Amino acid sequence: MLSMCLHTLKHQGPRAFYQGFLPTMLGAIPYGGTSFFTYETFKKRHRELTNNREPLPVERLCYGAVAGLCGQSSSYPLDVIRRRMQTAGITKYSYKTIWKTAMEIYREGGIKGGLYKGLSMNWIKGPIAVGISFTVFDLSKNALSNTEVFSSGVK
Repeated sequence: MLSMCLHTLKHQGPRAFYQGFLPTMLGAIPYGGTSFFTYETFKKRHRELTNNREPLPVERLCYGAVAGLCGQSSSYPLDVIRRRMQTAGITKYSYKTIWKTAMEIYREGGIKGGLYKGLSMNWIKGPIAVGISFTVFDLSKNALSNTEVFSSGVK
C-alpha cells in the first residue's frame, strides 16, 4: 500500500489523492438531504395515521429502504462523475472540472446510459444498507434515551 501511495505521489503529485473529492462532497448534500427527509417524512406520516404509534422495526426498514432509493437516485450522477474523476489517471480520460466531466459522460451515453449508468445495481444493495442503518440508529437512540444516564438530562 505504501509503495502504491509513493508511486502515485511521485508520478501524479499530491492532487491525485483528491481526485473526485469535490463531487463526493457535493453528492453528500442531495443524498443525505433526500434520504433523511424521506425517512423522517414516512415516520411522521406513520404516526399521524396510527395515533402516534411508533413504527415497528420492519416498518422502519421499509421506510429506510425507500429513503435509500430516493437518496441514491438523487445523487447518482455525482457518484458517476466522482468515480470517473478518480479513475482518470488509469484510464484514457483526463478530467479537470466536474462540469467538463459531466458533459463528457453525457456526450458518451446521455442521461440513462451515462449519468445514470449502473444505478439499477445500486438499487439492489443500497436500500438494504440504508434501511438497516436507519433502523439500527433509531432503535439504538430509543434504547439509550430510556436509560437512566440519558433520560436524566446528563449529557
